[in-house]
Amino acid sequence: MKVLKLILILVGVALIIFGLYNAFVPQEVVGIGNLEVSAKEGLSNQTLAMIALGVLALLAGAFIKKRN
Repeated sequence: MKVLKLILILVGVALIIFGLYNAFVPQEVVGIGNLEVSAKEGLSNQTLAMIALGVLALLAGAFIKKRN
């Protein structure tokens, strides 16, 4: 159970970090001379789902109890 708990916590943290990274970091940069254009996608459904799954995995890992 300790291994499952550790895996769930690590996966949860990784999904949350990756989801927040995708939400707040510009994805594409195009530079033409002095002009630079960056596109920011924002909070899409995929990003929100990734963050939600990360929170669920983190909570599941935190609340797993040892079996006797």
